[in-house]
Amino acid sequence: MDALAFAPLAVLISLTPGPNNFCALNNGMRAGVVKALWATFGRVAAFAIFLTVSAVGLGAMLLASEAAFTAVKWVGAVYLFWLGCKAWRSRDFSGFDQIEDAAATARPAWPVRRLIAQEFGLAITNPKAIVLFAAIFPQFIDPAQPPAHQFLVLGSIYLCSEFVSTAVYATGGRQIRRWIRTPRGALRLNRATGGIFMGAGGLLLTAQR
Repeated sequence: MDALAFAPLAVLISLTPGPNNFCALNNGMRAGVVKALWATFGRVAAFAIFLTVSAVGLGAMLLASEAAFTAVKWVGAVYLFWLGCKAWRSRDFSGFDQIEDAAATARPAWPVRRLIAQEFGLAITNPKAIVLFAAIFPQFIDPAQPPAHQFLVLGSIYLCSEFVSTAVYATGGRQIRRWIRTPRGALRLNRATGGIFMGAGGLLLTAQR
């Protein structure tokens, strides 16, 4: 097991644009970086499940099962479309022509539990995640060593890298939020966010094993 070689790869993989990173960007804009980081625990919980599944060999079963892969893919796509429609129709940030501090006191609260649940829902319904774990992790496993310990170490590295990814995307979202000063700009931002989620749903439907 080469954990040092895996660490930078894990960060690069976690930084790849996808539903959860778009969610982190969105959370950074609307709820702030700290809450976006808390929400990452939902994503990490889902990925921990996938890592466990891969560790016991069930990842190969999903790779081999057309029906299972397709079912999970459609559930994930529908969820993304629902989030996209919700963001498209949102009127949050309307009237953001005030200064940042004043606007912060007026914007609606974003419960952390809700954000965690959203991140979990996006991650657990993305079949590409488990396919990724099933395909990448075995390449870093030394057959001469106990596999369970290696999966634990590599999995922990990857899960930590997801927090790095969230910090990057949420910070970017926070910076985007600073540009919103008019109701029209806010509406455009909401529609752009909705379009990204719906686009991610469409891309997910094209995913192949």
